[in-house]
Parts: sequence; structure tokens; C-alpha cells
Amino acid sequence: MENQDINEENINKQQEGNIQNENISEENVTNTPTAEELLSAEKDRYIRLYAEFENYKKRTSKEKMEFFQYANQDMMVSMLGVLDDFERALKEIAKNGNPADLQGVELIYQKFKNKLTEKGLKVMEVRAGDSFNVDLHEAITQIPAPSDDLKGKIVDVIETGYILGDKVIRFAKVVTGN
Repeated sequence: MENQDINEENINKQQEGNIQNENISEENVTNTPTAEELLSAEKDRYIRLYAEFENYKKRTSKEKMEFFQYANQDMMVSMLGVLDDFERALKEIAKNGNPADLQGVELIYQKFKNKLTEKGLKVMEVRAGDSFNVDLHEAITQIPAPSDDLKGKIVDVIETGYILGDKVIRFAKVVTGN
């Protein structure tokens, strides 16, 4: 009987050992990824890296284009004073000057203005009677509206506004009616 008990214990231990070995081998099989899973994971990683790189290229290209578009913004802003002086000179010469002088200054003014327009400068079209827009206009002062239809609208334009590309580089200075 003792031998039988010892044999049964040995058999039970062997069976438990086999079960444990099977569990260990099953765990090893399930923990080790297959070649297809590894390939799939690497392919996914590659696609994500490629997409990230493409986004980086697009972003840097866009930033570079914006830089070149607005690189001459400081120069344009400084030239606006010269453009204003030309406009004032044209008005004064037209009042009391020689027509030949007026024609010469006007020719230079048009050439200068065309060069700035070629570089992307646009004149902001603002007239008396237009609605006041905070995004485009700067109100210098308010005066009593000469008529009811000019209340809350532009009465006079003091200084012309300019746009470079899609960006306002100088707001139009206006007088509004209240």
C-alpha cells in the first residue's frame, strides 16, 4: 500500500509538472509575437513616422512662404510715409503749382505706387458713408453726424489704410459720426 501511495504521489507530481510545463510553454507561445505581428507593428510605426514627416514638410513649407510674403513688411511700412508725402505734394502742386511740375511728380508717384503694388501692397478702399469696421479702421474722433444716415458710419477719411497680402499693415484713420 505504501508503494502504491508513493507511486500515486509520483504520478500526481509528474502530472502537475506536465501541466505546469504546458502552462509555461503556452505562456511562451502567447508572449512571443509572430513574424507577421512584428511586421505589422513595424509597418504601422513606419506609416506614422512617414505621415509625421509629411506634416513637418508641409508646415515648414507654409512657414517659409509666409516668411517670404511678409519679410518686406517693415520696408513697406516705412515706405508708406513717403507715399503719403507724395500724395500731399500732389495736392499742393495741383492747387498752386506749374502743370509741368505736377505731371512730373505724378509720374514719379505712379511709378513708386506701382512698384509697391507689385510687391503685394493694396490700398484699403474707404469712403465717407461706409460702415465703421474695427478690423480695418481706426477711429480718430467722433463728430455729430451731419445727417441721420451717417450715424455710426465714417464721415471723413484722415489717413489711407493699406493691406499687405491678407494682413492689415496700417489701419485707415477715420472720423465717425455719432
